[in-house]
Amino acid sequence: MPKHTLQARARYVRLLAHKTKRHPRFSSVAPALALLLIAVVWGSTFVLMADAIAQYPMYAFLAMRFGIATIVLVLLRPDILRKMTAENVKLGLSASIFLALGYILQTASLLPAEMGGTTPARSAFLTGVYVILVPIAQSAMRKRLPNWGVRLGVIFAVGGLWALSGLNLSDGGLVDWVLGDTLVLMAAFAYTAHMIILGLTSRKHSTTTLAVIQLGVVAMVSAFGSIITGEAAGLPQGQMVWFAILVTGILGSSLAFVVQTWAQKLLSPARVALILVLEPVFGGIFGWSAAGTVPGRELLGAVLLIGGMISAEAIATRRSNGDNEEDLVPALEGMPVVVKADDKDTQK
Repeated sequence: MPKHTLQARARYVRLLAHKTKRHPRFSSVAPALALLLIAVVWGSTFVLMADAIAQYPMYAFLAMRFGIATIVLVLLRPDILRKMTAENVKLGLSASIFLALGYILQTASLLPAEMGGTTPARSAFLTGVYVILVPIAQSAMRKRLPNWGVRLGVIFAVGGLWALSGLNLSDGGLVDWVLGDTLVLMAAFAYTAHMIILGLTSRKHSTTTLAVIQLGVVAMVSAFGSIITGEAAGLPQGQMVWFAILVTGILGSSLAFVVQTWAQKLLSPARVALILVLEPVFGGIFGWSAAGTVPGRELLGAVLLIGGMISAEAIATRRSNGDNEEDLVPALEGMPVVVKADDKDTQK
């Protein structure tokens, strides 16, 4: 073979190898940045919701938010309606019960302080506790002890809860703990049950169809709650309330779901999980900025809780004890996505 041909072929091979090496790295930047933006949006929603429900009834706010989210998601993915099978509806309705409960409890935790509400920053951090609860629940269901990463996460979480509560053993009471803290901690347990149910997805389930079912059910449950509690809601009047509804409904729910589903096809579960763990970090930053103060014990509790979440997530995204059974990939904001290799939506 002529020398110039060999040289040309060698240059082509080096160029091809260079492109192949660069492509995965380059292709991971866009989804990582998109997920980071979603984490920022989710973190901001705690302050937005707290301000909105101080001016507009809580159940009506949730009904508007998830009603708009449902409509937008259907418009973004019209193929959802074709996949409204009995299997999707059954699993979607089951998951919706706990998703609705989680959102109602979490939102109620943000009511004004005179009604027992907690701060947006504390609500953000306490919501993230379910990232640790999910692998614990999985271990219990499999009748095996949690691995060392989850155990370490539990230790961090207990320390974080202690710091946030302001527990003073000498005084025998919870100095800083309020009703809203209890409500959002209950929401974390509801989100845990929601994630466990979503872990039952298989080839016969469509991720996007499950999402729209759940968003729609949360909207209907919230509307029913508004009716039975006698909320005199009507349409929102203030610009801030509408802004909160649109940001949480479109950016924080429907669009975030589409972005998250796309990103999880391109990034490893560990990277997705660790990026989304930043949601309570941004929630704390926005919350503390709005309050104009960073309480020392709250900061300590936040650091410990984030450490526990990262520890638990790093393990929850790996195979369990070397077997072929995948653990869940929790996402922190209410509508988590569980992407599996055999999911219909990943085969398009």
